[in-house]
Amino acid sequence: MKFESGVHRVQRIPATETLGRVHTSTMTVAVLPDAENIGSTIKPSEIRIDTYRAGGKGGQHVNTTDSAIRITHIPTGITVSIQDDRSQHKNKAKAMKILQARLYEHERQKVHEQRSKDRSSQVGTGERSEKIRTYNFPQDRITDHRIGLSLNNMESMFNGEKLSEFHEALHRHE
Repeated sequence: MKFESGVHRVQRIPATETLGRVHTSTMTVAVLPDAENIGSTIKPSEIRIDTYRAGGKGGQHVNTTDSAIRITHIPTGITVSIQDDRSQHKNKAKAMKILQARLYEHERQKVHEQRSKDRSSQVGTGERSEKIRTYNFPQDRITDHRIGLSLNNMESMFNGEKLSEFHEALHRHE
């Protein structure tokens, strides 16, 4: 299906057209790989955990124990600091959950940006001049403009019978 990405032009005469004028439309097709699961696991070697004394209200206990946690994910530089609880272990567990959520969002954003870049590189601006294939209904003809191949009998193309002819010609041209 990699050959199908680009601008496709359709020329047709709608049933409501009384003067027989040909209407031209375009559509863009992007062929992208399946989305993968972004599930991420945090390796202990990729994080730095700092403990420090919590600040703020809380009396004498806050100033004597290192219950606040700061976890830094070294590859991305994402930092999470927690000093909600009096327990260092509870703060560490909360910080790890927040770090995982932030890393997931970071990876999801990266994947989204890459997919958007791939999509825009395949379809361009979507203008008619960028067309790769024309479906001409009045003349029952399909033309692939990249290789200059025109075939008649559009119905067999839409049934998948002639699609292989286009793909074989594109493979030879590649």
